[in-house]
Amino acid sequence: MPDTFLSNDPIAAIQPLLPELAARAAEMEEARRLPADLARKLAAAGVLRMVTPKRFGGLESTPREIVEITEIIARANASAGWCAMIASTTALNAAYMEPVHAEEIYADPMAITGGVFAPMGRAIVEADHYRVTGRWQWGSGSANCTWLCGGCTIWEKGEMKRLASGAPDTRMMVFPASDAVLHDTWHVMGLKGTGSGDIEVKDLLVPKGRSVSLVSDRPNEAGALFKFPAFGLLALGVCGVALGNARGALDAFHDLATVKKSQGSAKTLSERQSMQSAYATCEAQWRAARAYLFSEIDRVWDIAEQSDEIPMEIRADLRLACTHMTRTAADICRTLYDLGGGAALFESSDLQRRFRDAHAITQHIVTAPSTLELTGRILFGLPTDSGMV
Repeated sequence: MPDTFLSNDPIAAIQPLLPELAARAAEMEEARRLPADLARKLAAAGVLRMVTPKRFGGLESTPREIVEITEIIARANASAGWCAMIASTTALNAAYMEPVHAEEIYADPMAITGGVFAPMGRAIVEADHYRVTGRWQWGSGSANCTWLCGGCTIWEKGEMKRLASGAPDTRMMVFPASDAVLHDTWHVMGLKGTGSGDIEVKDLLVPKGRSVSLVSDRPNEAGALFKFPAFGLLALGVCGVALGNARGALDAFHDLATVKKSQGSAKTLSERQSMQSAYATCEAQWRAARAYLFSEIDRVWDIAEQSDEIPMEIRADLRLACTHMTRTAADICRTLYDLGGGAALFESSDLQRRFRDAHAITQHIVTAPSTLELTGRILFGLPTDSGMV
């Protein structure tokens, strides 16, 4: 099998699609999902296979490249960036599941995978299969997926299995999208175009080899990408969308400020000192948070390339940078929305959509405020369950 089915330069491949992603943002919000034709175009550009191992035709990109590409897409359209991020990071499953099953899923270069890590389902052991029943919220991009996954607690002989730590044994079950029911529950404030409705299956048999635990399993792939912290990689995807969305807000305000004049004023917003100062402050905040994020990415990547284990404290530093980027981006979008005045309120303004999308992104569990508590415990040297770091 060739090392890759796709272009080795996904940044160049995605460029022609960016104007269309931006132009169709309102259409996506109205449909509340990523249109199927845009999903196919993203797949053809290779950006959904950034995390897929090379032996299955993927790009196996570096974490820096993954964030940069996600940022570029989200700068044009945050919902599209989010769907691309979910599809690409879900492909981390390919490195953990039995290769025969991974090849069945990922040998098709146009395959799109998605799903939900949270263990909202139940998997009952039946010989070499699990019998799976569950309903999962937040199934971003699921309408375009060929394969889906859902997290489950594991049950055997009527009892829930537990890990040595006492935590529930949970695994992601991977199944054909055609075996799932998709519920139209995505009526939300932000990231409207992601189609993140509910996924449901009932009494579905899933081979054990097509299940994955990012906590207790070890990857079958030797590349440095798969030594990189799994939950850190997911957090990078989320904050990559936040990063690009905030850049898009800065772009939108720049365009507005150069033409808009406040009522009764002869000056454009860009000619007012207060606006110049506020915009420059937002720009500095964005650049500083981005530099901090990439500094931590590069530090952890260097360790991943040189050793098999990444210390918990280093993994926590990465998560802290991701959360900081996500929350700083939301603050920037809020400030720019305020600075835009009444013009920012209209649906035709990109500023209101950036504001809403930014505050939807902050709700994801891998960059939510609770991650500050997690990293704070580690900074204080307190006993901490490192499984989710």
